[in-house]
Amino acid sequence: MNETMEVLPDPERMIEGLRDTGYDFNTAMADIIDNSIAAEATRIDITIGSDFRGNIRIAIADNGYGMNHDGLINAMKYGSDRRPSAASLGKFGLGLKTASTSFCRNLTVISRDDGGQPARQARWDLDHVADEQKWELLLSDSPDEESLDHLEKVAPGEAGTIVVWTKVDRLIPDYQKPNGPHAKKALKRKIDGLVDHAAMVYQRFLDPKDSRAENIGLTINDVAVQAWDPFCKGLSDLAGSEDMTVGTGAGNEAEFSVRAWILPRKEEFPDEDTLKKAKLSNDKQGIYIYRENRLIHSADWLKMFAKEPHGSLLRAEFSFDHRLDEAFHIDIKKSKIILNDDLWNWLKDEFLTAPRREANNRYRKGIRKAAKKKADNSHHSSNNNIKSKEHELDAANVEVLNPDTGECEVNNKQGRFKIKLKVSRALKPGEVFIQPVDGLDDNILFEPGIIDGHKAVRINTAHPYYHKVYVPNLSSGVTIQGMDSLVWALCVAELSTNIDETSEHFKEMRFELSRLLRKLVADLPEPDMENEEPA
Repeated sequence: MNETMEVLPDPERMIEGLRDTGYDFNTAMADIIDNSIAAEATRIDITIGSDFRGNIRIAIADNGYGMNHDGLINAMKYGSDRRPSAASLGKFGLGLKTASTSFCRNLTVISRDDGGQPARQARWDLDHVADEQKWELLLSDSPDEESLDHLEKVAPGEAGTIVVWTKVDRLIPDYQKPNGPHAKKALKRKIDGLVDHAAMVYQRFLDPKDSRAENIGLTINDVAVQAWDPFCKGLSDLAGSEDMTVGTGAGNEAEFSVRAWILPRKEEFPDEDTLKKAKLSNDKQGIYIYRENRLIHSADWLKMFAKEPHGSLLRAEFSFDHRLDEAFHIDIKKSKIILNDDLWNWLKDEFLTAPRREANNRYRKGIRKAAKKKADNSHHSSNNNIKSKEHELDAANVEVLNPDTGECEVNNKQGRFKIKLKVSRALKPGEVFIQPVDGLDDNILFEPGIIDGHKAVRINTAHPYYHKVYVPNLSSGVTIQGMDSLVWALCVAELSTNIDETSEHFKEMRFELSRLLRKLVADLPEPDMENEEPA
């Protein structure tokens, strides 16, 4: 005989366990904002503060369509009924509860579906559930005045909803003085981070010029959140664009779009304020993924590529709607996506190939230009130092036979032999021993040359070693002199010991040395090209 039995979860263990679903503060707050947008709110106001005891209170009020008694109870139910629209930003019927109780032990929702009707209140108090060992939702027809005043401010005489977090126990660390300066700074950092996150996640909703999403006004502690466009449209170049159709099962299809944008280099931005807003940095490169115009995943390459400085100008936007939720395995927090293998490989090996190459080239061009500019006058003291000791160290005589072809004859202690060197004139007064140049054959770091009759070294400012080792030290004259002396001495030693049979070996050594140094400095940090000043 078969039988069935309804087995209810333990209230305390279940509701406490759901606090650990992996939300961070920004994704939790975004889940609440999603509910407001799903309710067609045009105004959302968030307040975050603490009282003199350090008790934190967070409230999110909106002028959306609100809820009646039954609607409010359904919204507070774990696994609430499906929304009428599958395109809604709210997806699983869990976000309001799990997002809120990840940070607070007391979740209160107050709502009215008509401005002429009284507001109704429902509350989950985790301590009450634990004490009673029941899934008891606390209902009231008398919401607190502070919440009602806030709701009235946002939706005066209209439908609307306010979500309130109290007994907030997981937002900031426990401090000896809960309302002391350290606690206040920690709370401010959370607020500032939320502003940045909301500006990015709801960019299409916050930008009145963006017609892809309904426009909303969002304020946090009475400050309007301004949209942040990761792609700097209007300044950036569109390097790739595709609109694709894929199957979703049962013969149905859905579309998604992908765009690749290459941002300007730092020096190409029109002003400092625009550059600052672009947040041009290594960690902001990557694919930004939007579901129903709401950002759900940002600034990484989905394990396609490592983030490295040469890709810092490239950002891609990937947009789809709810019809691809199952295909892309959208998680409960709407913050993660898993692409199928074919799409992942297409993005990696086809769509992003040309934009990555172009972004890399533009970045390197900017680096070369900046490094060459930084190199100007930076080797003046090195030239003076070598000049004072040139005759003491001269161990080989070099006669230029043909300055146009670079054919020279070297007479050293090994004998005489002919060699080809770059023969040139000084670009600046006294620059006859150390000369920075923008590029050398095979991208080697340095090569010997003859400048105004002096044995010299030409240093490649486009080599990564120059960019990552020389540039950060241009303000240190002693360090630059030391490095310059080394490469000049290597070149003079080469001329002093070389013979016909070893000439090619020295060239191979310089090539191999340059290759090894390129790899050795690959993981060194990028220098601050704006602040480094030559000595």
